[in-house]
Amino acid sequence: MRVLVLTNMYPIPELPHGGTFIEEQVKALREEGVDVDVLFIHGRGNRLHYLLGIFRFWARLLTKRYDLIHAHYVFSGLIARTQFLYPIVLTHHGYEVFMTWQRYPSRMITPLVDKVIVVSKEQKEKLKCDKAEVIPCGIDLDLFRPVPRDEARRQLNLNASGKKLVLVLWAGETSRPEKRYDIVETAVALAREKDPMIEPFMVFGKPHDMIPLYMNASDVLLLVSDAEGSPVVIKEAMACNLPIVSVPVGDVPDVIGGTDGCFLCSQDPSDVAEKLLMALNRQKRTNGREKIKHLDQSVIAKRIVALYNEVLQHKNGKSGQRDREMVEGRE
Repeated sequence: MRVLVLTNMYPIPELPHGGTFIEEQVKALREEGVDVDVLFIHGRGNRLHYLLGIFRFWARLLTKRYDLIHAHYVFSGLIARTQFLYPIVLTHHGYEVFMTWQRYPSRMITPLVDKVIVVSKEQKEKLKCDKAEVIPCGIDLDLFRPVPRDEARRQLNLNASGKKLVLVLWAGETSRPEKRYDIVETAVALAREKDPMIEPFMVFGKPHDMIPLYMNASDVLLLVSDAEGSPVVIKEAMACNLPIVSVPVGDVPDVIGGTDGCFLCSQDPSDVAEKLLMALNRQKRTNGREKIKHLDQSVIAKRIVALYNEVLQHKNGKSGQRDREMVEGRE
């Protein structure tokens, strides 16, 4: 099976953290025997790249044959739909399907592709697409695994000052208002009134293979976004047995539900601070890793390959039916 992955999110030297979850999915699909090519359209760098992306896409189709196109995010889906040679699978990853102006093109393109993947039940409900398959992005459980906190801090040189640290990890872009860094600042300040050793630990733009060290060096992960699809950082933290405090966005309640040491909160800074202190006062890790084995990258890749086969069988069935009808018509 030969698949062209079309995406506007993918790691590049200037953005090593961008779209790592798609890169990991591509690796897992290749390990399942799928021949995958990637066409990255850097729309974030320049919107004109989307227009140029149409020509780059067609240049690729004119030089290589594929069985299927897998587009990630709405604009890649729109570009993929400029052709009818190959079936299209489209994955909606984020809140764009129900927030901001992008919800309109998202709803427009969804019925025009052969199969839609969403990463949470919330997306499926708000997209109002009963036929959408809920398949969250998986994680590499070999990469994201528990490491003793002191060992992780030693490797990151966080123990050099000799000061006892209580680290609240926040992995987000301060420039993105929906990530709500304002809440993080206020909540951590409130928590510090009760425990002055608490420090915010901001991690952004780091190589993906370094993130497990930062998670294992931390005491709790905090997420307070206005909206999410299926935040990979939550699953990565679970794989490292890192306590979590998060608002109930995307599939977070399903992922952390029932895990001792993980807490849901509102966006009220006082509630966030209270839950942070509850998580920190336990002074131990969680057993989150045991609860997310079904999200291992290889498991998710097998589900996607099965969906590819379903799409191709449906296409071949239609082709076969048309061939039979043509033969019967000639007879």
